Amino acid sequence: MSLRSGGVSSAPFYSLNIGRSVGDVPETVTENRARFVAALGAVPVWMKLVHGTQVLHLKAGGPVHPDDPADAAWTMAPRVACTVTAADCLPVFFALRDGSAVGAAHAGWRGLAGGVLQATLHAMCDGTGAAPADVQVWLGPCIGPRQFEVGADVLQAFSAEDRLGTAYLRFTPRQRPDGSPAWLADLRGLAQDRLQAAGVTHITASTACTVEDASRFFSYRRDRRTGRHAAAIWRE
Repeated sequence: MSLRSGGVSSAPFYSLNIGRSVGDVPETVTENRARFVAALGAVPVWMKLVHGTQVLHLKAGGPVHPDDPADAAWTMAPRVACTVTAADCLPVFFALRDGSAVGAAHAGWRGLAGGVLQATLHAMCDGTGAAPADVQVWLGPCIGPRQFEVGADVLQAFSAEDRLGTAYLRFTPRQRPDGSPAWLADLRGLAQDRLQAAGVTHITASTACTVEDASRFFSYRRDRRTGRHAAAIWRE
């Protein structure tokens, strides 16, 4: 996963902004992406992220800018990097324990509530014959539980049809200055609950908060006008 340093963008996109649609100078984004690609040593596939649940199966020689929007991808092809961008949303990496397949998902609250992680897991397992217990998962830096204030719509999205019985455990009630109710949501915790319920037993996670660590991470919630990180996983 890239950090915000090491690029050529000026403020407020300083400096390794990977996002093309945030208002940065196109030429600087092209240079930043070239530096990211050089560091990978693999070919990143850049998806059109829409906060949905569509999963792409990437193959060798395919397009690096697929036409269809998707928020997740998986592959068995060597040096094809499943790549997502984010600036508060949760990047999630998947890998079979034997290294034969990898995947990545972009999980904002909408995609997470909609089932993007389960969809990615099922696509990988269906495509390889593996079981969920054969998959290991890493949860990356995202907006943390001290900073992710949400309204009743987000709480409802996770609790209305919550078959896990855990949604309310991931929301801490608070009151806004105007007296209206709000909650602090644990995005990584919600992701972990869903993965465990789907049969994943090996989950590791970053503890970094993109809002609180301004020196390393872009954050839309903190800055509004800002850049994007890239997170990529591939097979050698």
